[in-house]
Amino acid sequence: MTVRRDVGVVLSGGGVNGVMMELGFLKRLRESPLWPRIAVIFGTSSGALSGALAALDRVDDLEAFLFDLQPERTFRPNRLWRLPFLGLHDYALPETVEAWFGDMAQVARNLAEAPVELVVVATDVTDDHQRAEDEYELHYSSRLTPPEVFAQAVLASAAVSALVLPLRVGDRIATDGAWVRNFPLGLAYDHQAVELIVAFRYLPHYPRLGVEALLPLRRRLARFRRLAPVRAFLAEVDDAEARAARGEPAHLADMIARLARVSILRNTSREERFAGQIDRSLKELRSLRQDVLAAIGDEETRAAVEARFAAARFPFRHDRVVPRIVVRGSVEGVGLDPGFRTQPHWSDAEKQVLIDRGYELADLELGQLEVPA
Repeated sequence: MTVRRDVGVVLSGGGVNGVMMELGFLKRLRESPLWPRIAVIFGTSSGALSGALAALDRVDDLEAFLFDLQPERTFRPNRLWRLPFLGLHDYALPETVEAWFGDMAQVARNLAEAPVELVVVATDVTDDHQRAEDEYELHYSSRLTPPEVFAQAVLASAAVSALVLPLRVGDRIATDGAWVRNFPLGLAYDHQAVELIVAFRYLPHYPRLGVEALLPLRRRLARFRRLAPVRAFLAEVDDAEARAARGEPAHLADMIARLARVSILRNTSREERFAGQIDRSLKELRSLRQDVLAAIGDEETRAAVEARFAAARFPFRHDRVVPRIVVRGSVEGVGLDPGFRTQPHWSDAEKQVLIDRGYELADLELGQLEVPA
C-alpha cells in the first residue's frame, strides 16, 4: 500500500537551543501517524541542519551528534587580532558535520533520492547589485539543486552571520537564512504537495551585549591609566556603561545585535500573521462564493458565476485551506550558547532538558490529534 505524502514540516532557526528542542519535536513527530506522510521539510538555519537528518529518517543520528557537540565544534572564537577581518568566531561546524556524517555532497545526493524533499533558506549577500526584488532570499530544494551546491546551502543557512563570515553557494555568497525568513511557513503554503503543516517555531531570548565583557579588561588596564591610549580606552568604557544604563546600545556590536534581533523577530512574526490572513481570506472567499451562488436562481448564470470563481487567480491557492499545527518553544532558565573568549561546556543533562521540552511541547499539540485517513 502506497502511503500518501501530503504533510509539510516547517523548522525555524534557533541556534543550539533551537536545534535541541527541534530534536525533541522531531522525536515526537516520528511517533505520530504523520511521520510516514511527510512530503517536504522546510528549514532555516538550525532547522536546515536538523531537517537534513529528518528528511533521511536519521533522527537517532541527529541525537547522537547533538549529544557529542560542544561549542568549540560549532563556532570557535577567533584570536583578538583576527576579529576585524574574520569576525568573532571561526565556523567550525562544517568540519564537525563532515567528521560525523562524511562528505556533505554525498548526504545531499542521498537527500535527492529520499522520499522526503528538503527545502532550505539562505540570505543572499552577493555584492553584484543585480538581483530581482526577492532574490535576497535564496531557496534550495534537494530535488532541484545539484548535490554539491545543496550541501553548501545547508551549511550556509546555518552560518550565524553575527558570528561568522558567509559561504559560497554555487555562484552566490550566502549566510544565515534567519535574516530573510527565519520561519519558512509561507513556503509550505505555496508547495503543491502540502495539505497539512506541522511546524516548530523557536522563540528566542536574546542576550544583552552590554559592557560586562569589557569590565575584566578595564580592571587589568586600570594600573596603566597614566598612558594616554589606555586612559582614552577606559573613558570609552565609562561612556559605554553610561549608555547601557540609559537603555541605549552600549557600543556598535550591541547595536548590530539589536538590529539582528529586530530583523529576525519581525520576519518570524510576519510569517504567521500572513498565514493567518490567508486563512481568513480563504474562508471568507468560500463563504462569499456559497452565498453568491445560492442567491442566483438561474442555473446557466449560476454555472457561469461558478466558473468565474474557479478561474480567479490569487497570490495563493484559493481552492483549499491548509490546516497547520505550530509548536512554539523557548528556553526556560539558562540555555546553551557559544561563548566569546571562554567557551562553556554543554552538559548532557542541559541538552536533555531542552530535548525533553521540545518533545513535551510537541506532545501537547500532537497527543490529541485525530488524523484523517
